[in-house]
Amino acid sequence: MGQKIIVIGSGFGGLGAAARLAAKGHDVTLFEKRDKLGGRAYTYEINGFKFDGGPTVITAPWLLNEIWELAGRRREDYFELIPIDPFYKIFDHQGRAFSYNGDHEFILSQIEQWNPRDKDGYTRFMATTKEIFDTGMALIDKPFLHFGDMLRVAPDLVRLQSYRSVYGYVSKFIEDDFLRRCFSFHPLLIGGNPLDAPSLYVLIHYLEREWGIHYAKGGTGAIVDAFGRLLDELGVKVHLNAEIQEIMIEGRRAAGVRLADGTVHKADAVVSNADVGWTYLNMIPKQHRRKNSDRWVKSKKFSMSLFVIYFGTKKRYNTGTPLAHHNIILSERYKGLLREIFAEQELPEDFSLYLHMPTMTDPSMAPEGHEAFYVLSPVPNLSANIDWTTKAKPYRDAIMQFLEDNYLPDLQENIVAEHYIDPLHFQNTLNSHLGSAFSVEPTLLQSAWFRPHNRSEDFENLYFVGAGTHPGAGLPGVLSSAKIVDDLLNPAGAAQPVRMAGPVAPAMQQA
Repeated sequence: MGQKIIVIGSGFGGLGAAARLAAKGHDVTLFEKRDKLGGRAYTYEINGFKFDGGPTVITAPWLLNEIWELAGRRREDYFELIPIDPFYKIFDHQGRAFSYNGDHEFILSQIEQWNPRDKDGYTRFMATTKEIFDTGMALIDKPFLHFGDMLRVAPDLVRLQSYRSVYGYVSKFIEDDFLRRCFSFHPLLIGGNPLDAPSLYVLIHYLEREWGIHYAKGGTGAIVDAFGRLLDELGVKVHLNAEIQEIMIEGRRAAGVRLADGTVHKADAVVSNADVGWTYLNMIPKQHRRKNSDRWVKSKKFSMSLFVIYFGTKKRYNTGTPLAHHNIILSERYKGLLREIFAEQELPEDFSLYLHMPTMTDPSMAPEGHEAFYVLSPVPNLSANIDWTTKAKPYRDAIMQFLEDNYLPDLQENIVAEHYIDPLHFQNTLNSHLGSAFSVEPTLLQSAWFRPHNRSEDFENLYFVGAGTHPGAGLPGVLSSAKIVDDLLNPAGAAQPVRMAGPVAPAMQQA
């Protein structure tokens, strides 16, 4: 007999959990604060352009396939995934580029142009990533609810030097400073500082090499729309414009939720895809929280935030340009800039950027003859002394002028659609503690058992999915959290999906 389950929030963690639980026969109701599904993967539609608000790098497609299989369906019948090559084009501060994909010989040819001596080091580095990937699986789709779970994997973590940072680990093999940046930036895409994130995250290299990077035709929003269709077919009741005011507590159980309009909905279990810090601090009165107290939540280090500009132009830039679908444009400074962003003090004057050009792959994202973009800059979260009500516009202007001067000629006179978001958006619209873009930062002492758990220690039937809980941010991470909660609510013996081609266990990675 299925349980009555409420899911709070419709990011990919909430969508994945709702679909899995409904496919197992539970009575699922999902509440979303905004006017459409998606959470951080919200789609903005402006003047005929479609802009993906959130994750644009799709990896580990088997995790999506698995959800549709569990529901007795084929993912391919709902949306199309297109492989991207190169995965990324990475530019130094002078505009010189390094292209990165899954072809070992191609990457060696790229390294040759920067430092031939690093070709052997890169080959040795990649050889180590498979073991790290395989070992890392133990961390990723199993719940770490007890310290003993951590002790069991500790010897492997020590043997694999997980105490090193990603940057430090890469630097053992690569000597050229720019190439070190090229092979260590990945943690930024899941809210981590390459100088602090544990070297376990180099498993991302192996994941990308083996399964590639994909783009969903119609944008990431097409995946959200496909989930919406699937949830409807599975009988999930979806409520939009329905903000949760409070998770109601009776003893050590979550009894249901109270909406902002006062409406009460009862449940046998509650799954929160809302930011974990926000959930504890704002949805559950403090007298009920012994373990997850205000002090405990605030003691966590939360990730940086983002400044994102979505813009469309009446000019096409996709021919004769050095740009690719995914571009990373690095500042002259690397370590210093990272330290300033994560120190949460002031807004740095320089920036590193991720520039997304979806119309290179999919012209349908813009009106005919037009180009769609988004550019993202990591910035300190709201712990920093930055007044975004006055800083946002000058910061936007500096980024756009930089792009116009270096990559997109005559950009600003060709813009016909634009929208930007800053840390205040992450706090006020996405209900993210401190305006963090990725919730709890992925450091060694905030990973696995040390992260907020997938099942609350305070309430036996309150579960967490999404970036802030185990295993972490990024599309594979949050989809894995949905699998963990599915397993916790459906112990051994419940029907499980048949896995198609893919690794033995899912992985976490960037969005």
